[in-house]
Amino acid sequence: MVRYTLLAAVLLLVFGAQAADVSGQWLAQIPGRDGNTMETTFTFKAAGEQLTGSMENQYGEREILDGKVSGDSISFRIHVEFGGNEMDFLYSGKVSGNQIQFVRERKGGEFGPAKVEFTAKRKA
Repeated sequence: MVRYTLLAAVLLLVFGAQAADVSGQWLAQIPGRDGNTMETTFTFKAAGEQLTGSMENQYGEREILDGKVSGDSISFRIHVEFGGNEMDFLYSGKVSGNQIQFVRERKGGEFGPAKVEFTAKRKA
């Protein structure tokens, strides 16, 4: 009986720790300066815990750097050079079905809010 209980606990940990399926396109309205939003498309490709892909908005397309998926958590970095400023945007989020609740933090530069929250939805 103890072996079955132990086996069930191990299986629950193994299968419960699997990364969320985030591969595909996700659309978000990201809050910016003066209450304006910017439509942004994220294209993700997950392989195990590794996350690659891109982010595209009115300013062009940028590669996702240092991407990770662990359970229902996702994180990555976007590097931007704009108007003589360099900055990194750090994204972290929680996946729930066809939505990801993100927090984005800016490191460096002097544009827009330093920290914003938004939701991305899977494109059909």
